[in-house]
Amino acid sequence: MADVRPFRALRPLPELASRVIAPPYDVLTVDEARALGADPDCFVHVTRSEIDLPDGADAHGDAAYAKARENLDGLRARGVLVEDDAPAFYLYGQVMGAHRQVGVLAACAVAEYDDGRIRKHEHTRPDKEDDRTHHMEVLDAQVGLVFLAHRAHAGVAAITAEVSAGEPVWRVRTEDDVEHAFWIVPDDRTAALAAAFAELDALYVADGHHRSAAASRVHARRGDGSSAWFLAGLYPDDALQVLAYNRVVHDLAGHDVPGFLAAVSERFEVTLGGPVPERRGTFSMYLDGSWRHLVPRPGVVDGDDPVARLDASVLQDHLLAPVLDIQDPRRSERISFVGGIRGHRALERAVDAAGGVAFHLFPTGLDQLFSVADAGEVMPPKSTWFEPKLREGVVVRRLDAP
Repeated sequence: MADVRPFRALRPLPELASRVIAPPYDVLTVDEARALGADPDCFVHVTRSEIDLPDGADAHGDAAYAKARENLDGLRARGVLVEDDAPAFYLYGQVMGAHRQVGVLAACAVAEYDDGRIRKHEHTRPDKEDDRTHHMEVLDAQVGLVFLAHRAHAGVAAITAEVSAGEPVWRVRTEDDVEHAFWIVPDDRTAALAAAFAELDALYVADGHHRSAAASRVHARRGDGSSAWFLAGLYPDDALQVLAYNRVVHDLAGHDVPGFLAAVSERFEVTLGGPVPERRGTFSMYLDGSWRHLVPRPGVVDGDDPVARLDASVLQDHLLAPVLDIQDPRRSERISFVGGIRGHRALERAVDAAGGVAFHLFPTGLDQLFSVADAGEVMPPKSTWFEPKLREGVVVRRLDAP
């Protein structure tokens, strides 16, 4: 049973939504955040408040958290953000090219996260948990959506389609050519929507592991009713777009090109090929100006293990670690991760400019994510790249709201 509830949203005035909503804090460089922050109403002043401090200020220092609270309070005081009088469910839709996704914005139960009914597929880092926890506590608000996926459900889909067929509260197009739209679910559909979600056995964290972990920590400290819920966007698996999450290794770990290819060939069949793998279990590798096609040799992959058979695991366990000596991709400075939205040309440019080797993976499927999470396992880091990204500033949930 998925217990999801309506909440009172603090949200942009419709005519200001295009100025307020901002990319996720963790996909922006500080220079990109400063550029967006030229608009005083942009939500980066809350999520990347170091842009309002002197150059070199600690983004995770007390001054940055205090400035974020000051900026959030300022958006409310100026009437840029207004709070609804009563709890509601909301819909947030995005269109990127031919892809359209619409999800439900709701408050989800910390208890279900703690007991595993909201399932995880990644390890979290203590420093990032600390950051999100402190940010939430100082702001006394949840300002970013935890991105949750769920198996498609006819009841949820019917209500979502009905509401999103109507005129949205606002619709805007952002600088990345993505269209965003926002609806309020009518009161007379609230109970039916909650009941439909209650028929789901589980929800899955697609993105936002540190935010959900922070919500759990805040509730453990406070123990009050408001902190027992966290802000989330819930999207069906048949509406989501997962792109590849690719790798660039900046050197060949002491190998020359022939020696490296010989080492790779011990575990993979290597042939000349295109820049994009055509199916799961295959890889495209850019090396020395050419793309090659990699297929694991028979017996290399444990097809019965939901984690070991993931393409990201196969690449890590049978090439990156043994051949390129990338033992801990979370901490190694010799590897970079490139979101699939950037395309294969970004991989070529990186290798052509500085050497090394790049790998284009086939996207991880939602079915694979669900299988790993259902087994209580974790995926390798940087296994999924969802597009379009959920913007910040679409809704805020105050923890001190009456």
